[in-house]
Amino acid sequence: MNMMYSMKKTHPILKIINKSLINLPTPSNITFMWNYGSLLGLCLMIQIITGIFLSMNYSTNINLAFESINHINHNVSKGWLYRIIHANGASFFFICVYLHIGRNIYFETFMNKITWFVGIIILLLMMMTAFVGYVLPWGQMSFWGATVITNLMSAIPYIGEDLVKWIWGGFSINNATLNRFFSFHFILPFILLAFMVIHLIFLHTMGSSNPLNVNNKFDKIPFHPYFSLKDLLGFIILLSILTLFSFKFPYLLNDYDNFIEANPMMTPPHIQPEWYFLFAYAILRSIPSKLGGVLALLMSILILFIMPFTFNKIIKGNSFYLFNKMMFYLFLNIFFILSWMGSNPIEDPYIIVNQITSILYFTYFLMNPLINLMWNNLIK
Repeated sequence: MNMMYSMKKTHPILKIINKSLINLPTPSNITFMWNYGSLLGLCLMIQIITGIFLSMNYSTNINLAFESINHINHNVSKGWLYRIIHANGASFFFICVYLHIGRNIYFETFMNKITWFVGIIILLLMMMTAFVGYVLPWGQMSFWGATVITNLMSAIPYIGEDLVKWIWGGFSINNATLNRFFSFHFILPFILLAFMVIHLIFLHTMGSSNPLNVNNKFDKIPFHPYFSLKDLLGFIILLSILTLFSFKFPYLLNDYDNFIEANPMMTPPHIQPEWYFLFAYAILRSIPSKLGGVLALLMSILILFIMPFTFNKIIKGNSFYLFNKMMFYLFLNIFFILSWMGSNPIEDPYIIVNQITSILYFTYFLMNPLINLMWNNLIK
């Protein structure tokens, strides 16, 4: 018995689990806003498990893809359930990731640079995974959404046209494109999982932040059972809401055009991506130049990389600065307005509102450091 206990005690995997999950020193004052990291891990597991079951009955052929989705919904045992949970699970995944990023911006916990940078890479991988996955049902909005988004690469000077043809595997979106997108959609979640592990390792190496941003090594308690139970409660709440939403409003977040099989000869009246891309899509449409729109689309995410370098406050966290808090909530409203603009047609008065809110979106990241610099000089 003693020998078995000694082996368990010294086993490297048990040591890692003990150090990273059970006895991890965690700030005692973190709130439920710190639950979104674990909820994102749960969302990824839900997507991977349901995705594997769906892939068993999906056909990667442009003539069979749409019918295979109908087959999954109507003929495969519990296929409709896997499909609905997978589709709505993607929306819940993005809700959690946007709340997670918003919490980091509000409490300014992005100063753990490597963890923050890996997190932005995870966001980009998520967006890529969601985009290629949206094409797979081969509905009208899937087909035309993929056509519009992939065509954006033609704006790249010199190599744009050839790059688009290379991605398509031909002169238009065809069977080769669908096969490639399915392969990417299957592989990317596992790459995403690897980056989440890296993100977690760097987070636990540097230690978790807290609402007061106080680095007090004495005010820490073990992760288990205090925060493991809190995470468990978060899991129960998320699963309950996802289940209720999937059963009560299964297709609320879907575009009705996607219930029509893809037809290259008929364009939908208004092409738009899923709701979680609408803010970036609105920024893209706000610039008349195609190349300028693509650059603005990329910068809407990549601008998050500059935040640790522009930080110049004496005290971290918007909670302690009234003006910064007001600007943060203004930024949230801009994000919601942009998402609404992305779902509207390109006509007046939406065009001018779209352009103004796009400018204000980027202004937030530039004005915040300038205002803090002025405030710091005023204090001195």
